[in-house]
Order: sequence, then C-alpha cells, then structure tokens
Amino acid sequence: MDRLSSTRVLPGRSDDITQLGMVWEQVKAPVIVPLLRIAVFLCLTMSVMLFVEKVYMATVILAVKLLRRRPGTRYKWEPMEDDVERGSAAYPMVLVQIPMFNEKEVYQLSIGAACGLSWPSDRLIIQVLDDSTDPAIKEMVQIECRRWASKGVNIRYEIRDNRVGYKAGALKMGMKHRYVKDCDYVVIFDADFQPDPDFLCRTIPFLIHNPQIGLVQGRWRFVNADECLMTRMQEMSLDYHFAIEQEVGSSTYAFFGFNGTAGVWRIAAINEAGGWKDRTTVEDMDLAVRASLKGWKFIFLNDLGVKSELPSTFKAFRHQQHRWSCGPANLFRKMVVEISKNKKVSLWTKVYVIYSFFFIRKIVGHIVTFIFYCLVIPATVFVPEVEIPMWGLVYLPSAITMLNSVGTPRSLHLLVFWVLFENVMSLHRTKATLSGLLDLGRVNEWVVTEKLGDIMKTKMPTKAAKKPRIRIGDRLHKMELFTGAYLFLCACYDLKYGKNHYFLYLFLQSITFFIVGFGYVGTYIPQS
Repeated sequence: MDRLSSTRVLPGRSDDITQLGMVWEQVKAPVIVPLLRIAVFLCLTMSVMLFVEKVYMATVILAVKLLRRRPGTRYKWEPMEDDVERGSAAYPMVLVQIPMFNEKEVYQLSIGAACGLSWPSDRLIIQVLDDSTDPAIKEMVQIECRRWASKGVNIRYEIRDNRVGYKAGALKMGMKHRYVKDCDYVVIFDADFQPDPDFLCRTIPFLIHNPQIGLVQGRWRFVNADECLMTRMQEMSLDYHFAIEQEVGSSTYAFFGFNGTAGVWRIAAINEAGGWKDRTTVEDMDLAVRASLKGWKFIFLNDLGVKSELPSTFKAFRHQQHRWSCGPANLFRKMVVEISKNKKVSLWTKVYVIYSFFFIRKIVGHIVTFIFYCLVIPATVFVPEVEIPMWGLVYLPSAITMLNSVGTPRSLHLLVFWVLFENVMSLHRTKATLSGLLDLGRVNEWVVTEKLGDIMKTKMPTKAAKKPRIRIGDRLHKMELFTGAYLFLCACYDLKYGKNHYFLYLFLQSITFFIVGFGYVGTYIPQS
C-alpha cells in the first residue's frame, strides 16, 4: 500500500494520493498491524482447535472400524418375528409423520414410500401433515391420501388453520390427535424422503430391546448427487457429516443431532423432553439436546440409507445453509447454561456437547473459514509486516481438507473445487452464525427448501418452445460479487508487489466468488 504514493497519476490528483499514502503509513503501524496480528493469532488458534477436533473424530472412526463396534454389537437387536398366538399385536404401534409445504413435485414419492413400509397395516398409521398454502396442491395431496386409503392403508390427512411454529408446529399438532395415544414410536420423513420397505424392521428392534434408546437415526442417500457440480459438493459435505460426525457421536456419547427426518423416536422420550419447540429453526436439534439431557441415548445406523433430494438451485441451497448455520448458533446461545447445569449426564458428555458439538463444529468451523481465508489472509497482502507461518497457511488447512474428504472417496478429484466453493458458502454461514449468536436479523426465518423432483424433465424446452427471458438481476448475488472484487484486488496487488505468491490462491478464490455471484452455479430453472 505504501507503493501507492509513488505510482504515476494525473497531476490534479497527485496531492490526494500522497496524502492518502501518508495517512495509511501513520495508521498502519500503530493500528492496522497490531489488529491484523491479533486476527491472525485468533484464526490460527481456531484452526488448531478445528484440526484437533478433526483428528479426534478420525481416531474414533478408525477405532470403531478396527474394533467393529457396530450398533448391533453394542445394543441388543433381534429381528421382528410373527407370533402365531398374538398375531399382529406382537408388533408395536408406529406413527409415520410426513410434514409438507407446497411439495408439488415430490409429495407422491414420500407418501408412496411410507405406505409401502413392511409393517402390519393395523399397527401402522401414516400421518400427512399438510401446511400447504396453495389450494391446488392441497387438493392433489388429499387425493393421493384417499387413493392409498382406498387400498386399505391407515393414512390420515391433517391440516392446520395457520403455520405457527412451521415444521415444529405441524409435528406438535400432529402428536395431539387422539389416535396417536396408541402409538409407541413415531417416524419422521420429509416430503422428498423415500425409505426402503424394511426401514421399520431394521430400526424398531433397537427401541424394543433397549429401553434407554430414544432415537434411531438413518443416513441420507442422494438421488440427484450427480445433477450438477453444486450437488456433488453438497454430497461431499453431508457424507462427512453422516459417516464421521454422526458416527462419532453415536459411538462415544450416544448423542448426536437429530437430522429432522429418516429417524425413529420413542414417543416417551419426546414427551419427557418437553415435546417439539419452535424457538429456533433447528427444532430437530433442539429436541435431541433436550432428550439427551434427560438421559436418553441415540443410535446412528450408517448402513441404513434413505433416498432423498439435495437442493440443486443456489437459492434453495443458500436458504438451507442459513437455517442450518443460524439455528444451531441460536440454540447454543439459549441452551449453554441449561446444559452446563444439567445433573443427569456426565461431565464429559456436557463438555462434548458444548465444546465439540456446538462450539467447534457449529460456530468455529464456520467463522474461521471465512474470516481467515477470505478476509485476513488477503489483508496481509497490504501489510507485509504481518506474516502467517507456513504450518497455519498450508499444512494445517491441507490436513483438515484431507480429513474432510474421507466421507466421499469418489469425489477426491473435486477436492480443490470443494474447498473453493465451501469458502464461498462460509460467507453466508458466518453471517447466519453471527445472527444466531447475537439473536439478530433473520434468526427465526424459515424458508422451506425447494425440491425439484422431475421438474427438469418436464420443463425441458422443445424446439418449438420460445426461449424464456432471463433477467440479469435474478442471477446476481451482491455479497459474493463484492467479496470476489476484494479478493481480486488483493490478488492483483500481491502479483505486482508481493513476495509470498498469495495471488495464486486469491485469483482462484475470487473467480469462484464471481462465478457464484453471477449465478452460474447449481441448476437454473427458467421462468416460463
């Protein structure tokens, strides 16, 4: 930046540039350099904390694999068998809840899959909780429910007068119906989830034979992972979440965050925990934490996959990530004291929930990614007095990245693209996390993730179809463009004056921000 004063400029502006350079020199040493050094120290500290957490989880997974500590070896499990004397009464009553909101493209998939579950029909209740605001869609869902009812399926179509509490409110209202009192367990599937017929036969036995178990969670499998590069990036992140994070929580402290779908709850655990609450946008995690504080244990079944759909438009993905980042931070703010004062769980469990589960994974992991790699490192280009050690700049991030990649081996060749894209998304995650921690802005905003189903097949234009008009403003994302411009400026300055070759990374990252900023990511649905 000091070189700006010596750059050739128009005579009329030379004095202004000289004064600007003098001000920069006066402010840089006493203010900018110390603040930037503090920022580097804090970011390196958070990076080390994140690295230690990743190594810890990798060690646990390795031990689980070597010792073969599968759920079936740690908990009693026996297959469901028909009882000649008792008949279907040998099977517990199970409620299947399918919350939905204007799910025109996928409602038939989830309802059909739920109605196809292998379980005695008189011991199974399918409950479709329709909060749709489109009358046409409500009519289609109701017709689908009637169609299955005519086949002998015990399916109930339930609606509300309002959307208070969003998903949590719908699930809570669904539990108040009189017929639910006869049920022992409740299964939840979002509208795009398609369980295999044996889902209940593989999960319910864990709950029957282990009274301390409150939740059995299945893993998500993605039917559209190969739709575009953005869905492949999501698959990499979510595969790590399930294969590593959920498995670690299940294998060590029998605690992890309920994923909101593809899980079976013991209704007694839900009731003891206080039922569904809508105080945050992560009602599933809220319930899981409260249930764990009551002493209930959870099981994650990594080999029980349930087909689902990834958001393939950037708008839908961005809204989802805001909810998934803001909600946990806000829940942490509201529950950290309650967790620390709890008497029913061990000290180590409380440390795990507060430090590992919330602080490192839900807060530090988001903030350090954006602050360090998109703000602090680029800023040091203008302040060469501040140096970042090679271990914190290259070795530690590389190790963390490699540990993150173990969940999806088939996408190792996309690792560089994944890192750059995750840095872009960290902008929104950091903003959402800070909003949740401070309880500000869109902290309780709930936007249902858009599902496309087969919409792209039905909207494929024919030769005679008129090409839809695309408005530039619909695809522009200002925050990404501004951040990309900042990184590009830093890269250009480093290319001309720098000695650390940061520009190699900065140009790539700025280009990625520009690609996202101009809307060239994900599936684009033209408006007809």
